Amino acid sequence: MSTGSVPQLDDVRAAAVLLRDVAITTPMEESRWLSAVVGGPVLLKCENLQRTGSFKIRGAYVRMANLSAEERARGVVAASAGNHAQGVALAARMLGIKATVFMPEGAPIPKLNATRGYGAEVIFHGAILDEALVRAIEYAEETGAVLIHPFDHPDIVAGQATCGLEILEQAPQAATVLVPTGGGGLIAGVALAIKALRPDVRIVGVQAEGAAAYPGSLTAGEPVALASMRTMADGIAVARPGVVPFAAIEQYVDEVVTVTEESISRALVLLLERAKVVVEPAGAVAVAAILDRPDAYATPAVAVLSGGNVDLLLLAKLIRHGLASAGRYLNIGVRIPDRPGGLAALLGGLAADGANVLDVVHERTSGSLDVDEVEVHVQLETRGPEHAEAVLAHLREHGYRVAES
Repeated sequence: MSTGSVPQLDDVRAAAVLLRDVAITTPMEESRWLSAVVGGPVLLKCENLQRTGSFKIRGAYVRMANLSAEERARGVVAASAGNHAQGVALAARMLGIKATVFMPEGAPIPKLNATRGYGAEVIFHGAILDEALVRAIEYAEETGAVLIHPFDHPDIVAGQATCGLEILEQAPQAATVLVPTGGGGLIAGVALAIKALRPDVRIVGVQAEGAAAYPGSLTAGEPVALASMRTMADGIAVARPGVVPFAAIEQYVDEVVTVTEESISRALVLLLERAKVVVEPAGAVAVAAILDRPDAYATPAVAVLSGGNVDLLLLAKLIRHGLASAGRYLNIGVRIPDRPGGLAALLGGLAADGANVLDVVHERTSGSLDVDEVEVHVQLETRGPEHAEAVLAHLREHGYRVAES
């Protein structure tokens, strides 16, 4: 297969044979909660439960299994924010190949530890994946190591495409498949596999709004690099689409949509709370797209959960962020009389309304306050947006001047 060509269905089937005893067939679970939101069946393709915690082992192993003995002897090098690193490291260990991985500074600790645990040498370079990739390419030229690109090679795409074959086997009536999209290897593979067998299925790519290279590139008709990126979804933070996946996406993908950071964190928390599924931010974007536009996708719809390698400290922050996005936290400023019992009356009313007070701060020195007033900044935990609105309405009914912050 040419290094610049788009793989075909026969290549995907050959990749599936290579992966038979390597990658697991990940579960496909119907989400009753999402199905109720959408009004039709929504299924979750749980690649977060794949070996190494993401789909990446599929492409990495296929690429490396196809290397010649001479190429294997030279070792391999890769660049990754974490998931591809783990896939390369595990595949290298299984195939007896020395692996070196360049990771951007600040890569998630669990991904770093797992990559080293599989036996790869990890070197930090750059602030983003694209900078680490430049260094990996230089290292390959300097040492003769074979570059295992995270997405821009037909063997990588063919390996990821085996996920598409599984989707059709597990959900043969699927009408829409939504796929997290960074460099494009996963969606390119899923799309070409599914369209070869079920051209009627709608394939939707989902990108983080702050790292969405594909909409502009598709408009331009060629891969175009973003000037900057900002997203919590490090697994899909890629500034420039790959040439090979771009060609497949142009041909097979029906639509690419974007989701905000708030939508991602809300989806991640709801997956944890309602589906009992742990995903990283990149793994939640397909569900975020469904929650943003529940009427936009024909059912049965499949949301691919691409990875579950999330740092626990980040997860704690994301849970707080997601709860805030879901209306579970309410920050307000309330003016009360500056006299004994004023604060107690306010807090008693909030307790009666079922709002849990998390923090209270007094402000007495503002020039906008009357002499006999004090402003109290209160952070509340509520049961959701409707409860929050009811709490605000009750405060105003009792004569409090309330400002949300």
